[in-house]
Amino acid sequence: MNTRLTPHTVFLLTLPPLLWAGNAIAGRLVHDLVPPILLNLLRWALALLILLPLAGPVFRRDSGLWPHWRRYAVLGLLGVGLYNALQYLALQSSTPINVTLVAAGMPVWMMLTGRLFFDVRVSRRQITGAVLSIAGVLLVLARGDVQQLLALRLVAGDLFMILATIAWSLYSWLLTRTHEPASLRADWAGFLLAQVAFGVVWSGLFAAGEWALSEATVHWTPTLFAVLAYVAIGPAVVAFRCWGEGVRRAGPAIAAFFSNLTPLFAAVLSSAFLGELPHLYHGLAFLLIVGGIIVSSRRPA
Repeated sequence: MNTRLTPHTVFLLTLPPLLWAGNAIAGRLVHDLVPPILLNLLRWALALLILLPLAGPVFRRDSGLWPHWRRYAVLGLLGVGLYNALQYLALQSSTPINVTLVAAGMPVWMMLTGRLFFDVRVSRRQITGAVLSIAGVLLVLARGDVQQLLALRLVAGDLFMILATIAWSLYSWLLTRTHEPASLRADWAGFLLAQVAFGVVWSGLFAAGEWALSEATVHWTPTLFAVLAYVAIGPAVVAFRCWGEGVRRAGPAIAAFFSNLTPLFAAVLSSAFLGELPHLYHGLAFLLIVGGIIVSSRRPA
């Protein structure tokens, strides 16, 4: 691992937040065209088809996947089935800016998850950073209105996004507890395909439930086809590939700073495509969240 940030490494770590911000915009654009759970299923089914030619042998009988299939089933549930479905659900009632800003509180949930379930100690710097980040998330949830915060008036989409961040935190910690063969972990396409395959199964079950419990309809328009192509290729495959390589080069601590570019990109893209201008409280919340991550990531001198 090389902590020096070369231009190539900066590119690898900047492209995923841009693509993930675009994913929030895309989900909002088609929220009236396709049910959110079905959108998640279609996205990952297409990603599965893209990955199959790159890593199809991962499904052979002698593959290192099968002795650890339960682990990949859980990873697929948390990272593919739940996180993305909850994000698309959040976009039904919340804006891309708010969704990505709430998601920017991820390091806080990472810290809490590690302490509660993985016995990872928390430092004072991390607690200070957590306070700043939580303040930023609360500012988003309150829409900049103290009265709303005091009354605990939350939009359903914000709550869905909080659940999504918790699912992603569990997913990320489970990734650090690896028992599979090194050859499978080193193959980015095979490692991702193993998770996506189980994730598609979970997503299919959730979509079937959504279809049975609601009067969901799909409007097949050119916009929907374009969005499906984007979310399957960009945020699902390209972003995962670039992020994995960028983290390998720079390390997770430095990469964490880049992940919080997502709300900034979402604000810019929302203004360009949805006409949703960012407010002052969005900027303040962004500064608080990034400040919290910087403080918690710094090592003692």
